[in-house]
Amino acid sequence: MHSTDDSTRILRTAAWIWLGFLFAMALMDFALYTPQIQKFLGGAVRVVQNQPAPPPQNQGRNLFGPVYLFYSANGLTALLFLVFAYWGSVRDQLREYYYLFMLVIISAAPIVISALIVPRFPQGPLSNAEGMALRQLPVLFVALALVAWKYQFAHVVLFSFASTTLELGLIILNPFENRNVSVYLFIAIIRTISFVTVGFFISSLVSRLREQRESLREANANLTHYASTLEQLTVSRERNRLARELHDTLAHSLTAISVSLETAKAYFDIAPEQTREMIDKSLESTRKGIDETRRALKALRSSDLVDLGLRLAVKKAADSAASRFALDLELDLQDPMPSLSPDVEQTILRITQECIENITKHSRAKKFSIHLSSNSHTTLMIQDDGIGFDMRSKDSSGHYGLVGMRERAELAGGKLKIESAKGKGTKVVLTI
Repeated sequence: MHSTDDSTRILRTAAWIWLGFLFAMALMDFALYTPQIQKFLGGAVRVVQNQPAPPPQNQGRNLFGPVYLFYSANGLTALLFLVFAYWGSVRDQLREYYYLFMLVIISAAPIVISALIVPRFPQGPLSNAEGMALRQLPVLFVALALVAWKYQFAHVVLFSFASTTLELGLIILNPFENRNVSVYLFIAIIRTISFVTVGFFISSLVSRLREQRESLREANANLTHYASTLEQLTVSRERNRLARELHDTLAHSLTAISVSLETAKAYFDIAPEQTREMIDKSLESTRKGIDETRRALKALRSSDLVDLGLRLAVKKAADSAASRFALDLELDLQDPMPSLSPDVEQTILRITQECIENITKHSRAKKFSIHLSSNSHTTLMIQDDGIGFDMRSKDSSGHYGLVGMRERAELAGGKLKIESAKGKGTKVVLTI
């Protein structure tokens, strides 16, 4: 479908070029032959004043007759070509022969008109054989470009020799004209060499363009496949993160409540006071679980990046954690922050939130700090004074959501570095 549309569009362009060329040539011939007409009319007036025999009445008409005939024939053919280019029913009927049919019109018509209908113009500039060949050359170059665009280089060579053979055959077999064939043969040889040379370059450029288009199509298909795969991977990793989030909130709370209620059930008849205390603890755990679940769900729906921007979103998350858990907070956030891509901003905010969760739940820290800056690259550093953990432990990489944070950093094209030791706190550095 796209190839058909391209063919139709390029044929329409060729039709308008043909008409534009004829119009420009007509203006040029009008400028060239008008002085001769004026000269003839002036001579006629002088002859009339001397009272000789009047000049032939049709001499001026004969002077311009071949010019009129040339542009009438070529103009009508060009208009017919334009009509066929816009006439959809012709294209539908001819189908795969449509383009070839249009090529025959634009390549054969100028040759037939110059060889049989208007072989010569009146005496004047460009009225000889070379001039008549020059008049049809631009249209034939357009036909050459159409052949090179649609077909292979072998077809370009065939077109060059076929057009030359057609013109020479019409000139030799024309019984009404006695012309010097050697002149036309020399012109035909020069034109054939020119057509083959120019056609080779056009064909090479078109082939190169098609190769690049095919490469671009394949790259676009691969990119689409990669984007689809990346989207599926992102969804899968987001589900894993959500599972960890629910495990750290809802699952822990429900497990603790279940254990407390089982214990209360066992002590219900034996120690009522202790049972009441366990039920109170279960209620307290239930309230905390509800609050944590609501906070997690709110974080999933968070639009702080859209509403506040990255800097204020990070500040809000840090201030909220510091106030809820009575922690000292040190913030060093670049102001203003340069514009970053949405994926990078989302990654920075999510890793910040994950680190803050680790600090409040696992580190037993009393203070933490957040540093965020962006110059040639963006750096996020979060540090706490908590209990830390052993980096050499085999289980350390799977704790505290570190795997999820590394995955997020890699998807955004960044690197995540973690430094920690028991009793010496933890430092997380994200570089994008």
